[in-house]
Amino acid sequence: MNSVLVADSFLVHNGQVRGLDLHRQRFASSCAALGEPGAGKYFDDQVRRLPGFGRWFPRFEFGDGLSVQLRPAPTQGGRVRIAVHSGDDPRTQPRVKGPDLEALGALKAEAAADCGADEVLLMDADGIAVEAAYSALAWWEGDVLHFPPSDRAFLPSVTAALVRDLAGTRGVQVAEAARRPEELAEVDEVWLLNALHGIRPVHAWHDGPIDPLPGSASADWQRALQGLARPIS
Repeated sequence: MNSVLVADSFLVHNGQVRGLDLHRQRFASSCAALGEPGAGKYFDDQVRRLPGFGRWFPRFEFGDGLSVQLRPAPTQGGRVRIAVHSGDDPRTQPRVKGPDLEALGALKAEAAADCGADEVLLMDADGIAVEAAYSALAWWEGDVLHFPPSDRAFLPSVTAALVRDLAGTRGVQVAEAARRPEELAEVDEVWLLNALHGIRPVHAWHDGPIDPLPGSASADWQRALQGLARPIS
């Protein structure tokens, strides 16, 4: 049985982090809702102890108590192949990061074994694509950057919030829309977003052919996103 009630992870690169305050807020508020009011202070104390060199991917947890694992950061990924989950929604608490991580990891492993997919797209009960197992979802329709409707049940993503802010500073229109996976397969470009990898464009679906994405803007936006990292201290 998964004993993790709340979790949060973020990339630390040479003592710098993107959206640290947002990660703290998400972790502390989820813990407070479960009766642990000291998570914010614990988070602050442990963040000050993180190394100021190298690449790390610490994982803060609340379960039997508060804890943190200092983990070396995995290699940053690029373009991804995505599978679409066709079974029941495995998420039990889609707005809280932690309790469903084990089940979502199993989905990813299954998709990797089945068709070499890097991620798995999830749908809600209405068949609307809301997020991937370990990533937020965004896509382009023309010059407009889209996200799933905020009234749908999915994890509030720190990286998605940062990308929205970037769009505002760049004068890019942002919209929310309900799309099914088959509709997303036809849009200009789909992005997966998370704290470890930043922005990853989807270049293949299931076991289908690879789209070279010659006009992808993802590299430019990735550089801008990386530029938002700030020193911990």
